[in-house]
Amino acid sequence: MNFARLLGFGAKPESAMTARQPHGDAFMAYSLNDPFLLEFMRDGYEAASGARVSTQTALRNPAMFRAVSLISYAIGMLPLHVIDDETKEKADHPLFRILHREPNNWQTAFDFRSLMQLRALVKGNAYALIIRSRQIRTGRDEIIRLVPLDPDLVTPVQNDDWSVSYRYQPKNGALRTLRPEEVFHLRGLSLDGICGMSLVKQARDAIGLALSAELAAGRLFKNGSFVGGALKHPGKLSDPAFERLKSSLADKEGAENAGKNLILEEGMDYIALSQNARDSQLTELRKMQVEEIARVTGVPRPLLMVDETSWGSGIQALGQFFVQYALNPWFEAWQQAAERSLLTGAEKDRYAVKFNPGALLRGSTKDQGDFFAKALGAGGQPGWMSPNEVRRLNDMPDDTDPASNAISKGNQGGSPSPEENGGGDAPA
Repeated sequence: MNFARLLGFGAKPESAMTARQPHGDAFMAYSLNDPFLLEFMRDGYEAASGARVSTQTALRNPAMFRAVSLISYAIGMLPLHVIDDETKEKADHPLFRILHREPNNWQTAFDFRSLMQLRALVKGNAYALIIRSRQIRTGRDEIIRLVPLDPDLVTPVQNDDWSVSYRYQPKNGALRTLRPEEVFHLRGLSLDGICGMSLVKQARDAIGLALSAELAAGRLFKNGSFVGGALKHPGKLSDPAFERLKSSLADKEGAENAGKNLILEEGMDYIALSQNARDSQLTELRKMQVEEIARVTGVPRPLLMVDETSWGSGIQALGQFFVQYALNPWFEAWQQAAERSLLTGAEKDRYAVKFNPGALLRGSTKDQGDFFAKALGAGGQPGWMSPNEVRRLNDMPDDTDPASNAISKGNQGGSPSPEENGGGDAPA
């Protein structure tokens, strides 16, 4: 039993030793001081509510799935560019195609980034093997693929010289030790600076309580145990009448039989009951657990579909809140991890990797029109964009008439262009 993998912390721990019996069968021996083993013996998978919480069960909770998918889809959807720091333009660099369009021959950039982000959230770490090839035209080693690695099969290890190597144990094959320049490592918040923390592990009790509340509500409908009233008999119910009543009640269990009439026995009365405090508490508990998951992931409650009052005019502010507090830390994590692992020493001084969140921050059509009018120099203000730059931001072809593009660009005192801010889409 591999306890580290069982708990979702990576591959075989340092304390595990592989040995062989005299007849050749391998077995795994673990030290009793192994922290993974001690944690498993103390807590196992169980949350405080008694629910068993793993990545798979956590994602069955709609609020957790919605929060994780929102962040993962946003990271996968937004353009990720390699920018030339000197010109502030998209760089003519082989890495541009890898990050922006095709990281390998079976995934799109959206697929790759969504998967890596999902793993970084629920596992704490996401890894990709960097495959390089010598190019004849340049005489240099260039990145041609990024291959995602299962984080449960990778163990980062800090060596005596403070460097970090990665031990990868594939499902079939021998253990491989990968050099840091061979691995693109995206990590979440970390306690040791090497391994990220899993949101599922950190929020295990909150997720477990949400799962238990879902289970209780499901059992309520399955067994028909929510009671809308009570039966009152004037005397003692006879045995035949009791059996008939019992059979009649059994026929009406389950949500599909809700609302069917009940045949009363021997002058019984039906007394209707209002919703009891326990049922009300269950409803409140389920709402509260959605809020707990929102706290853990940083996704605003209305984006988890639990607060209708913030829709309408507040949706733009919600989008900005989501980008600023939930996505911005991940933008930096991606950008700096990519620059650290995918650029050479000389390239790090010239190129930068940047997300473009402009698509998420776009305002209304009127707001965009006002912004572009000012950018072109309306109202006597110095302009800082040309008409063709505005057209490109809206995915329109360039106007070939040079007269219409005599800008504003040469004016002094304007604000920096979106490209200088690392963007390429229309701002808010």
